[in-house]
Amino acid sequence: MKAFHRVARIAILALTVALSGCGSWESVPDATPGAREAFSAPQKAETMSPAEVIKAFQEETVTDYRVGDGDQIQIDVVGRPELSGPQVVGPDGYVTLPVVGNIAVRNLTREEAANAISKALRQYYRDPFTTVRVLQYASNRVTVLGRVEHPGPVPFDTPPTLLEILSKAGVFPLIRPEQVLTSCAVIRRDRILWVDIGRLLAGDLQLNVQLHRNDVVYIPDASDRQVFVLGAVNKPGAIRLTSRMSFVDALGQAGGPTPDAHQGEIHLIRPQKGVNLQIALSDIMRPDPSLSLALEHGDIIYVPMNTASKIGFILQRANPFMQAWMLRQIGTM
Repeated sequence: MKAFHRVARIAILALTVALSGCGSWESVPDATPGAREAFSAPQKAETMSPAEVIKAFQEETVTDYRVGDGDQIQIDVVGRPELSGPQVVGPDGYVTLPVVGNIAVRNLTREEAANAISKALRQYYRDPFTTVRVLQYASNRVTVLGRVEHPGPVPFDTPPTLLEILSKAGVFPLIRPEQVLTSCAVIRRDRILWVDIGRLLAGDLQLNVQLHRNDVVYIPDASDRQVFVLGAVNKPGAIRLTSRMSFVDALGQAGGPTPDAHQGEIHLIRPQKGVNLQIALSDIMRPDPSLSLALEHGDIIYVPMNTASKIGFILQRANPFMQAWMLRQIGTM
């Protein structure tokens, strides 16, 4: 019974000092019921594109080249040298010929462009026969955006693969040593394909899709995604979030809990969902797949101090007169 009263008096003294302003302590929020569901590990398809999307991008192939703006084409009209010669497709998609004027050739195959020119010439010439060939494929380009050395359009003669475009844009080697690229997006019209760069570089060739004209490749910066480890850890602060970082990974990068930490009451907080999961470190270390906790951008890991450490902390923060008073009170217990 005496021991109980002794602990109670110490707690009251510590609380008195904290409330008196000599040394305050943080308040730890209560855990949210059912919070574990919000931190369950997502399926790969939720963060990267599913297999059917990858297959659709792979199966969509270019069957015949279509003339685009800026292309240099050679028009040959048999027996009409004055109508023949090189032409540059304008930004409006037209070429201009003597007599007939402007002819639309944008997005036409070579055969379709030749037929369109012959049709326009029939108004003025008898049975014209026209051929079209491409001298320079200026409209063949893929645009690369994001954290690369050479962002912008990348021209090509033959349809490139994703790895070829990433190499030309200067993704490898990385811009900064601390940069960690985890994913990239291929945007094609109204569709988007998210590619796991780690799997791609590990030899998953189904992710090395063939790119088409006007595709956009976007490489996000992994350093823009962070989690925060605070409280009784050796290196508190912001940690860059990688695609496969777990709760234990983040805690390890923060140097782990200090000797004063309350390891049975670690809090994993997800502000955007308003949930707070209370975790015992001993539970996480058990080989139980159901305890796998996936982190998201903005998550907070908070490690509080244990009760004895809190009292010692408050004693350190108290002024000398209050320290002497508390020590006298403790001595009379």
